[in-house]
Amino acid sequence: MLTRRSVLALSSLVVLANLGVSACNKKSDDEIVVGAFLSLTGEDSTFGLDTKKGIELAVEQANAAGGIKGKKVKVIYEDDKSNATEATQKVRQLIDRDKAVAILGEVASSRTKAGGLVANSSKVPLVTPSSTAVDITTGREYVFRSCFTDAQQGEVAARFVREKLGKTNVGLLFNAQDPYSSGLADTFREHFVKAGGKIVASKGFPSKETNFTTYLNELKAGNPEIIFAPVYYTQMVTVARQAKQLGLSGASFVGGDGWESADLLKGAAAELEGAYFTNHYAPDVPWEHSKAFMTAFKAKNTEAPNGLAAQGYDAARMLFDAVSRASDGTPEAIRVALTQTKDFKGATGILTIDKDRNANKPVVVVKITGGAFTYSTEYKLN
Repeated sequence: MLTRRSVLALSSLVVLANLGVSACNKKSDDEIVVGAFLSLTGEDSTFGLDTKKGIELAVEQANAAGGIKGKKVKVIYEDDKSNATEATQKVRQLIDRDKAVAILGEVASSRTKAGGLVANSSKVPLVTPSSTAVDITTGREYVFRSCFTDAQQGEVAARFVREKLGKTNVGLLFNAQDPYSSGLADTFREHFVKAGGKIVASKGFPSKETNFTTYLNELKAGNPEIIFAPVYYTQMVTVARQAKQLGLSGASFVGGDGWESADLLKGAAAELEGAYFTNHYAPDVPWEHSKAFMTAFKAKNTEAPNGLAAQGYDAARMLFDAVSRASDGTPEAIRVALTQTKDFKGATGILTIDKDRNANKPVVVVKITGGAFTYSTEYKLN
């Protein structure tokens, strides 16, 4: 049974605890507070963890150079657990509780859509490093991206297969319930057919599918020269293994940037030998600013960066650049500065933010060979 003294003591502890939380979250006048929501746990955790490494390097470099306008940059990270509902809550916390003047994230388009809705309604700029769904920025003047869109990479993939590989007959394999996967398949189909190609078979599967044998057999029956499979790396590992059992080689596949993960190589490097995919980056891209990023990242992490790390780095640096150019430190001034980003030299290429708040930048085609991701070619966007 609680006595009056016990109740008073407990109440005091609660007050002190709340004061402690408030003190921890209080925004310092000598700091620029930026929020970041990422999939640090859950099914897409490698996406978030790799992106975080890139952001951390950008923060370290900015602060080592004296910060921005004499203030240190502080990034507060929140784990959305690879869940769109969590993403909504985390962005709201970063804005309302932590008073972030801008937000970085997410990787997956579904979660950026959720978090972007909150940021836009709160009039706080959000920069996604990797969300490529076309409608991420549509109608949301506070949402930006430092990556290309699915419309752009879908067109490049179609051009690469038709022109560079010289293929005419293609099959499509995609997640029918995922906007990234199905949207990229649709864009590829549109541009490939327009270029004189033919889609000989098209198979959409549900999100939780693990047995792709039937789909692959039906695609194989259409005699495709290439199968375009814009799926995430988690499912592509299973697809590749099952495809090999059916006699489909790695060179039979072309994918999108959802393949970008070391786990793809760990799980199916041999099965995907000779495959290609569109991406934002490759470890051996021939750009000087990319080489500088590679050197700095390896010095900090003792490992080579992947595309997700490079994109996180670019998104953070592009945002910091906008903060440095903004007329003041308010979210509105930062938003205006982001719209004026031009010829920004990033690790993933030189980019300019267009009128729709999307990045005009190169699309890289990566080849899987010898158990590694290697640069094959690049396409400039119009």
